[in-house]
Amino acid sequence: MTRDDDFHVGYAAALRTYLEAHGEQDLAVGDELGRRALQDGISMLEIIEKHCQLVEELARHPGFDAAEALAFLLQTLAPLDVASRGFLDGAKRYEEQRARAEDLADRDDFRTALVNSLQEGFFVCDHRGAVVELNDAFAKLTGYPADGLPYRWPHPWLVDEKAARLQRSRLSQENQVQYETPIRHRDGRLVWVTANINHVNTDSADGDVYVGTLRDITAERAFAARESAVLRLATAVSVAKSLSEVLSITLDECRLTLDVHRVVAAVWPTSGADPTIQVAGGTGRAPNWRRLDPALREIFQQARRQLPLTVQPIESLTAPGQSSGIVAVLIGGGGVALWLELRAPRRVSAEDRLLVTVLIGHLGLAIQHVRQFEAARETSLTLQHAMLAPTELPPGFAVRYEPAVSPLEIGGDWYDVLRIGDHRIGIIVGDCVGRGLSAAAVMGQLRSSARALLLTGAEPAKLLQELDAVAGLIPDAFCTTVFLAVLDTDSGEFLYSCAGHLPAVLATPHSAPTLLVDARSVPLAVQRKKSRPQSSVVLPPGSTLMLYTDGLVERRDVSLDDGIARLSATVASGMNLTVDAVADAALSEMAPPNGYDDDIAIVVYRRPYAPLVIEEIVTADQLSDIRHQLAEWMQAAAVPDELVADIVLAVNEACANSIEHGYRGRKPGKVRVEGENDGARLHLRVADGGSWKPAPADPGVRGRGLLLIRAVSDWLEMDCTPSGTTVGMSFHLPV
Repeated sequence: MTRDDDFHVGYAAALRTYLEAHGEQDLAVGDELGRRALQDGISMLEIIEKHCQLVEELARHPGFDAAEALAFLLQTLAPLDVASRGFLDGAKRYEEQRARAEDLADRDDFRTALVNSLQEGFFVCDHRGAVVELNDAFAKLTGYPADGLPYRWPHPWLVDEKAARLQRSRLSQENQVQYETPIRHRDGRLVWVTANINHVNTDSADGDVYVGTLRDITAERAFAARESAVLRLATAVSVAKSLSEVLSITLDECRLTLDVHRVVAAVWPTSGADPTIQVAGGTGRAPNWRRLDPALREIFQQARRQLPLTVQPIESLTAPGQSSGIVAVLIGGGGVALWLELRAPRRVSAEDRLLVTVLIGHLGLAIQHVRQFEAARETSLTLQHAMLAPTELPPGFAVRYEPAVSPLEIGGDWYDVLRIGDHRIGIIVGDCVGRGLSAAAVMGQLRSSARALLLTGAEPAKLLQELDAVAGLIPDAFCTTVFLAVLDTDSGEFLYSCAGHLPAVLATPHSAPTLLVDARSVPLAVQRKKSRPQSSVVLPPGSTLMLYTDGLVERRDVSLDDGIARLSATVASGMNLTVDAVADAALSEMAPPNGYDDDIAIVVYRRPYAPLVIEEIVTADQLSDIRHQLAEWMQAAAVPDELVADIVLAVNEACANSIEHGYRGRKPGKVRVEGENDGARLHLRVADGGSWKPAPADPGVRGRGLLLIRAVSDWLEMDCTPSGTTVGMSFHLPV
């Protein structure tokens, strides 16, 4: 008997029992049979069919209740009905979910098609800033396709990462940002875009996301940048004073508009010599023509044959089809050629070439103007220096003349240092009213007159009074200021008189700097009732004196007293510098950020310490007296003890060499030691009258003297002759 037959036999027995007893327990048997049928896989239709056959048979018996039989059937079918309805509901839900999934898939395809149809670049970022989705327009705009996702932060196309971080920080607070920024295409070219990014809140555990678009504004920005760059460059180069300034301006304008990182100019002289090379940007100094990169030299040679305003992109050797730079001819006939080197090889567009063409039109005019200006300035400065510079300065002096920054600003400032005797020196610093060639003409007449008056030997006050009369005869000499002095180099007396000029600065080794403010009176050609005053001061050995004109210390935003105080501190801090170094330090320390706007004349004098002269006939065991005299001379000049010990040792070795090699085998002779101290350097000479003798073949522990002197000195020189030997050595005093 099969499992189905067994089920139907049991169903018939249970139905008869229920029809006879009508009990609830008997009815519940039907429910168990229904679950059994569900478990055994007996269909509901088969149960109903067997039930009908059984009811037809039972109906022949008297007392059969059809309603009771139907109740039992329904009890049996109840579990099967529940299962069927659950299945149907599941099937329905499955169909609904499937339809929804198909609808979502259709929607996703539609969304993808819609996003890719956008002309703007579309992208989605996760909460970490990584780009996780992009469209075709974004890939075309940046050169980075979708198969490279995700593009983690910082994104490879970023140019200004600092600005991008700032916008990202804004986005966390404002939910939406919009800004313009440059990006770097994968092929290296620069693209400008407008970025619009929105913050989207989600319930995802992965955090919020950011949705944005990029719109290419390169063309419109290039047009605006071209117009702006041309305007700025034309304005800036119109006031440029040198070719290097023109190149610097060009680099600034081309750095963002063209992505240029270096500008090189080749300027051919009319003489036919090699061109000069000037560079703006990049690293390293400008090479000369012969050391220029051969490929760039060939580019310039080819450019010489082109017409003016020619613009030619040069193909990169490493990236075919792309350009490494642009060569432009500014002035024809072998004049000036310009090389604009790109930061990275890229394609040069027609807009780029148009921009360069417009720019070099202005640059050509600017460079012609600069070359004419430099020629005129050189002529003017040559004239100015010819009128100013003494042919030979006495020892201890340094002079400087610094013209103003403005075009051709030679002016009326002057200085003069003139010997008027064996140990007397006349010093003048003056400043005529006004500037330019007219002031320089007045200055030249006054300077010539002052020189002539100085040679008369008169004292400063008398000289100023006589110079007053001369100034009264010279147009525009009114109100000229002059500081005139006579220096006695033996005694150190400095006799001076001041006609409306700024006070001289005096810095001494053992005291604070002072200003020579006595003997002051009105400028030249100004009416006065009294005679010119005169005063004097003795300059201590090692002291530094500076005379100057007002352009060195006058500033619009700083009081004159503060400027003079700052100059005094600069002079005092240079006590152990050479006079030339003191003059340079003053010009450097006092220089305004934009350069001097008035011409400047400076005279610096350092009174040396008393010289040392020792001349004795000594033997090697009698050198102590020379050592003592040398040490006392240096200690009087406040030379540091460590340096005193080194110098004494070096001079002792030089004297011992003179005795050993100059007079060996002869009667002892004289050894002469001479020393000079200018406050910055000690120079010593040790001389003898013997003849140099070579060292023995086996000197033993001796013969180390010259090595020792060379080790402790800053400079050493020997002059060996049959009539004597001289050893010269120098020592720099510590700053």
